[in-house]
Amino acid sequence: MEVDLNKYYRCKVNKDVLKELSKKSDLKAFVHVFIFFFLLVTTGFLVFYTWGTWWSLIWILIYGNIYSFANAIWHETGHRTAFKTNIFNEIFYYISCYMACFEPTRWRYTHFIHHGNTYSTENPYDHEIEYQNDLKKTPIKLISEITPFSNLFYIKNDIIFEVIKHALGIETKVMRDSIPVQAKSKCIFISRIYVLIWLTVILFSIYIGSWLPLLFFVLPHFYGKTIHKLVAFTQHAGLARNTKDLRLSTRDMVLNPILSFLYWKMEYHCVHHMFPTIPSYNLDKLHKHIKHQLPEPKNGLIDAYKEIIPALKHQIKDPKYSINVKLPLNETVSA
Repeated sequence: MEVDLNKYYRCKVNKDVLKELSKKSDLKAFVHVFIFFFLLVTTGFLVFYTWGTWWSLIWILIYGNIYSFANAIWHETGHRTAFKTNIFNEIFYYISCYMACFEPTRWRYTHFIHHGNTYSTENPYDHEIEYQNDLKKTPIKLISEITPFSNLFYIKNDIIFEVIKHALGIETKVMRDSIPVQAKSKCIFISRIYVLIWLTVILFSIYIGSWLPLLFFVLPHFYGKTIHKLVAFTQHAGLARNTKDLRLSTRDMVLNPILSFLYWKMEYHCVHHMFPTIPSYNLDKLHKHIKHQLPEPKNGLIDAYKEIIPALKHQIKDPKYSINVKLPLNETVSA
């Protein structure tokens, strides 16, 4: 995906290094996708095998939390950086968008805006900052997002409700702001396909008298988002809005190998925003080349939330508050 980064601060990097790290690989992407779906099928089988026992509850949660990391697949394939061959990017983009309950037309356009106007509360509005513009409500919404099934009680605020509205032909704010007129019909059409799939799975579950089809193909969105949400929330939480220095609005973090794999190395999120055409499997390599120009990355989720949670408390009282980020050379900047 091409975005205009000229208006943003961008770290300096050797052109030869950047060219080498920009190379895509079908093999690396297929290995990654194969392992992901192998884990999903394996845990799904264990759900089926242990069904009717307490063990199945454990495997359901594991399955759902792996399933929700399909969100990382749509992101990488949406950038067309996962595979070298673009048709493979498109195939897995549409598959993973369904798994994430993201209508692919909407998210292709809003993600373009997200990169061109990161954490913007002005026109164009960054609809991808998932907790909207009301920072006073962010802590409550985060707790709701990471608690299994709680978003069923706030369905009007859920992405599924947006898909349903689009399927009914209702023009939402995100559609008006982000989707070109000529693409709106495609968004509506695919939204209707999603709703048809959901209804088919529901009716099939009723017909065979089993919750399993629903648990496997619809409900992971409601019960399996905990770990992914905790990881993805660190991308911009507590940081500055409406700034052209991505180091102030976007966070880098070091994760353990398992989470890093599931997340497609998007923990190097500042690096990704500066260089969105670099495949995810090279982000850590690029980070090593430019780390002297970046803030110190957070060492895992606990370290990240040590600064996020106090920031959220500040933002309840003062929505204009943002974390003071220490830039290289001991320079501290507040946007």
